[in-house]
Amino acid sequence: MEFKDWEPLYLDILGDFGFSRERDEEAAYLLEALALRKPPCDDRCLSSIIHEKVTVCGDAPNLPDHLNKCRAQGTVIAADGATSALCARGIRPDIIVTDLDGDIDPQLKANSAGSVAVIHAHGDNMPELGQYGPLFRGRVVMTTQSSPFRQVRNYGGFTDGDRAVVLARHFGAQQIFLLGFDFLHPKPKKGKDPEVKLRKLAWARRIIFDQNPRQVSLWIP
Repeated sequence: MEFKDWEPLYLDILGDFGFSRERDEEAAYLLEALALRKPPCDDRCLSSIIHEKVTVCGDAPNLPDHLNKCRAQGTVIAADGATSALCARGIRPDIIVTDLDGDIDPQLKANSAGSVAVIHAHGDNMPELGQYGPLFRGRVVMTTQSSPFRQVRNYGGFTDGDRAVVLARHFGAQQIFLLGFDFLHPKPKKGKDPEVKLRKLAWARRIIFDQNPRQVSLWIP
């Protein structure tokens, strides 16, 4: 997704949640300052990793059950905390899309072992960027939900899960399989309002399925 196509949705999201574009942009500049010296993964790098068939693993409570019953196919992209469940089964994701609010240690280990970390900056995660951003040792991609600049990119998307799907689409995926997605029963997180999370998941569902819905398969056992 190009930024000109994403920006109208982004402005609607800002209005819906009362988020600050200025804070989003401040976070993006912080991320760039923290990650500038890390091994980059540019568009050519991402294009070589993302194949026509992609499995995106979300961090819903049903992910372990899905992984027990269904094999991940093609390029494997983990949405933040889903990295833990994948690594516990000996699966190292090709890409981790994260805003750093999940279990960080498995993400750091996977990144050091070769997973590309797509680290996202937004107005609410500046403390996490400062704490964990410098710890990634492998290849990274820096993203923002506001205007892209220099090495900080914006492929579209709002939550980790739908940003992973939009990333796959951007680089030519023709089939996208979703494991560990539940838009109605979010995984509880300390300090997070479940009602706000439900509203975020409604946006995620819209972003995933409103564009080319036949391309995406939500696996429900």
